[in-house]
Amino acid sequence: MSGPHGSAFSGRLGWGARPALLVIDLVRAYTEPGGPFELPSPQPAIEATRRLLEAARTHGHPVVWTSVAFTRGLADGGLFVRKVPALAAFEEGAEGGWGEIGPLKPEPGEVVVAKQYASAFFGTSLASTLVTSGVDTLVVTGVSTSGCVRASAMDALNHGIRPKVVRQACADRTEAVHENNLVDLDAKYADVVDLEEALAHLAS
Repeated sequence: MSGPHGSAFSGRLGWGARPALLVIDLVRAYTEPGGPFELPSPQPAIEATRRLLEAARTHGHPVVWTSVAFTRGLADGGLFVRKVPALAAFEEGAEGGWGEIGPLKPEPGEVVVAKQYASAFFGTSLASTLVTSGVDTLVVTGVSTSGCVRASAMDALNHGIRPKVVRQACADRTEAVHENNLVDLDAKYADVVDLEEALAHLAS
């Protein structure tokens, strides 16, 4: 006899001993008015990420950023740029500088991963970077919840690294899309956590 719907899901991964902070695609295309992927209200997620950055930097935890970058002509964009033509905004030499990280900025020594697909892991050096640093827990922030955040959290799990998606530090094109994806991530692929919990672990 099976239990209630959903009872098979939502175990907890817990926190490991060595967390890192991943800031996904907080670039001008999402955060500035007029950007090709402009979000309706990115500011709360930006401010939450700012607090997480301060905690990670103060306590010596690795910080990794991602941005999207395609070669001129989009030859490395594959089918993704066909499915989402607006990604051409991240082509080398494209007008607008939409791929620039901002308003938050990496500090010297913080790794910036240039990616071509949704996941921060796919086709990049991220997994090797984290493993070499002994990272076992990845605090995930950025945009968008349903896209690159979701794909990166799933791939962290696939690589044996605990993904902790910070609810207040992610954003999407609608609140419903954001919340629905957090529910599904928490059920199957990640621990969705509140900002204060993440700050406490980064400070411990």
